[in-house]
Amino acid sequence: MTPRIKLNTIYQENCLDFMTRALRQNFTVDVIVTSPPYNINKRYSLYDDNITREEYLNWINNVARKSISILRDNGSYFLNKGRTLLDPLIPFEVLRVFLSAGYKLQNTIHWVKSISFEKDDIGKNTGFLHSLSVGHFKPITSHRFLTDVHEFIFHLTKSRRTPLDKLGIGVPYQDKTNIGRWKSASQDKRDRGNVWFIPYPTIQKKRLHPAVFPEKLPKLCLLLHSIRPNLIVYDGLHLPKCKICWD
Repeated sequence: MTPRIKLNTIYQENCLDFMTRALRQNFTVDVIVTSPPYNINKRYSLYDDNITREEYLNWINNVARKSISILRDNGSYFLNKGRTLLDPLIPFEVLRVFLSAGYKLQNTIHWVKSISFEKDDIGKNTGFLHSLSVGHFKPITSHRFLTDVHEFIFHLTKSRRTPLDKLGIGVPYQDKTNIGRWKSASQDKRDRGNVWFIPYPTIQKKRLHPAVFPEKLPKLCLLLHSIRPNLIVYDGLHLPKCKICWD
């Protein structure tokens, strides 16, 4: 008899096998936050990130169809997807596969990893006296393409009607006179919007995973969906290791 799935447990098995088992056990989840391989020849220890486009999209299709079967009706799937300068359409091809599997695109979030501000654009009352650049900037490697400093996070749901806690990731008003002047502005917190600036932390040693993302990214996803008792979160569609966690 197949053992029952337990919470707060790491399962070292193929994600498709795990989701098949979850479906058989009627085990469903509230939120999926994941970043599957981009198929851009990243050096993983247990996964070939350089298969044909057809093979890759077929695998993505299996992931999409299995995952939607274990996601609850009001659940959220946050799909992080990057691209390369030579192959910029990968995120949109993957998105199309998820949509064909039955998902609806509720929000498109832009994860900005580095950004520059000119002094004149920052404003006079912000406390900044000079132009500002924040994040890690790569050396110029191409004279044709601009350096890509952002990735997509596709917020997928089953109906586009999943309620969100937007103030759960809210940010303060820059102009405090807005508080109380607008009916919706009853506190010093406003909608963060769909552009999230999350830089990579400075790390002096080698990364254990070639495509790790900052902890703040999944944290914002979970807070946006809304943290509540018995929330079940699934993370594990990026390598042959599956993880179920409860918060």
